[in-house]
Amino acid sequence: MEPQDFADVLKAVRSFVREQVVPREEEIEETDAIPESLRRTSRDMGLFGYALPEEYGGLGLSLSEEVRLVFELGYASPAFRSMFGTSNGIAGQVLVNSGTPEQKDAWLPRLASGEVIGAFALTESEAGSDPSTLTTTAVRDGDGDGYVIDGAKRFITNAPEADVFMVFARTGGAGSRGISTFLVEKGADGLRIGPADQKMGQRGAHTAEVFFDGVRVPADAMVGTEGTGFRTAMASLAHGRLSIAAVCVGLAQRILDETVAYAKERSQGGRTIGEYQLVQGLIADSQTELYAGRSMVLEAARAYDAGEDTKLGPSCAKYYCSEMVGRVADRAVQVYGGMGYMRGVAVERFYRDVRLFRIYEGTSQIQQLVIARNLLR
Repeated sequence: MEPQDFADVLKAVRSFVREQVVPREEEIEETDAIPESLRRTSRDMGLFGYALPEEYGGLGLSLSEEVRLVFELGYASPAFRSMFGTSNGIAGQVLVNSGTPEQKDAWLPRLASGEVIGAFALTESEAGSDPSTLTTTAVRDGDGDGYVIDGAKRFITNAPEADVFMVFARTGGAGSRGISTFLVEKGADGLRIGPADQKMGQRGAHTAEVFFDGVRVPADAMVGTEGTGFRTAMASLAHGRLSIAAVCVGLAQRILDETVAYAKERSQGGRTIGEYQLVQGLIADSQTELYAGRSMVLEAARAYDAGEDTKLGPSCAKYYCSEMVGRVADRAVQVYGGMGYMRGVAVERFYRDVRLFRIYEGTSQIQQLVIARNLLR
């Protein structure tokens, strides 16, 4: 995308998020849903396909452009970005990286337009941080023309709304080399979606269990070749980790803005609390960490686009930024004092929302392992 065109996109998204999405955050929290008008405007702006190739109707942003866009999207409730984040990210990238031309033609234009929603079905109850141990199976059908999938997945983002699932199932022996990827459409016989999970935060972003009871799919539903599913999943997750890091930066900026505004208007002892040096110290720490996180994400995205580093940088950025935004939220509650502990106050809601970032798309502890192992090699 030309620099001026991208600048125009950023400006439009920034205005949309701050003028239309932020004022409706409490509505999202109360209804546990994204208002249809915001969903419709997001479609019209191309947000359901910002990371998908232009030839399939997406904006075709580089990762360096994507993270700058996500800085803006992350300024509002995380549920808003989550509405289209999976289709652009871990689910959509499965098709971008490994799909056949026919699969791409069939699904990417509809994902990019928001006509359909994608889901990434990898995690299981006993295969989360180490998905190589997953037990969902895909066995050759009796006549050899297809597979039968059996098993269950847990914590699957967008599952209640998804039209297509990228399902990772075991087609061979133990370990990562026995895993393959399949496209499974909503409504398939034997596919069942559990009730939406009741989470600590991020209301409006839905997760649920997904059950496969003898789900038959044709042979051409396989994405990539047999046994390459684990590699496909890891490639999508690396991309997704940088996007999550960018969300954390955007949300940290929002939380800090709320903190500074409150410190400038709240009075104690005859002066605003922002005049007290200990409060200033909390604000300074948050600004410093935010600055470091933003710089880290931009550099990691540059190296990713250049092909210099597609593993270490994304893990470093996801690890640091997800931890950083938690500290920024904690300081915000501290600056607000008792008001920061009250429902209906933005920083209380964000304090609950940000806790998830240290868990999904690879916990902080998994990022530590990825980082250390890359160095020790």
